[in-house]
Amino acid sequence: MKILQILYMSMNRAIKNTVLGLILFTAKTMSFAQEKSTLEPLITDRPDQTESPNLVSKRSIQIETGAAYEVFKNQNIKTENTTYNTTLVRYGLLSNLELRLGWNFDENKTKINNNRIDDISSGFSPLLLGIKTSIAKENNWLPEIGLLGHLYLPFTAGSDYKPDTTGIDFRFAFSHTLNEKSNLSYNFGVAWGNDSPEATYIYTIAYGYSLTEKMGAYAELYGDFPENSKANHLWDAGATYLITNNLQLDASFGTSITKGQDLMISAGLSYRIPSKNN
Repeated sequence: MKILQILYMSMNRAIKNTVLGLILFTAKTMSFAQEKSTLEPLITDRPDQTESPNLVSKRSIQIETGAAYEVFKNQNIKTENTTYNTTLVRYGLLSNLELRLGWNFDENKTKINNNRIDDISSGFSPLLLGIKTSIAKENNWLPEIGLLGHLYLPFTAGSDYKPDTTGIDFRFAFSHTLNEKSNLSYNFGVAWGNDSPEATYIYTIAYGYSLTEKMGAYAELYGDFPENSKANHLWDAGATYLITNNLQLDASFGTSITKGQDLMISAGLSYRIPSKNN
């Protein structure tokens, strides 16, 4: 009988300890989840062409990916470009410095008089390596300011998209809060690429509006001014939907104002992996 009593008391103590452990674990998990839910909604660099001056928080990873489809028509020639993977990975190295890594997989098809030619280009575009740093925070009428720079490495590209020289671009990013529901963002910069020494000056301007706490919309004008070629001007518009503070869906469409792009549609998602300290 004493052995049975000892076993009963031991089992009872073990059950109580297990229940207490589960309660403490649940409480700790709920507390951790509440801390995570206090994170600000993520701010992304997609789907528009305007880069935000906002940085990913320190030691957090943000993955922004999607797909895009473009159509270009020139008389009887129609070119279709599909980007199956527009992935950008952003990592907060410091509180004021973000590392950026991007890689696209493209496919290009051409039709002449509605007849598709067999020569299809496909493969990875040059790998993007970049940084973003914060210059100034928004202060009354003064905008938030950031600076971005990227290298495009030719040896990482597929044979169909491999340039002979390294591409480079940099731009300043600005953002104004107009009111609690809207903001104005714009970029100015310069780029060198496509095996040309010609500089191309870049501009973008985007107006964003919060339709609800979860859904936002934007309209944008953007383009470039090559040194020795005609300027290109385009527009697009789109919407974002915040599923959680760390997960966002987006969709957009647009076309060119000057001769060039006839249609662009895009869709994607962005996800943030917070650091343990966030």
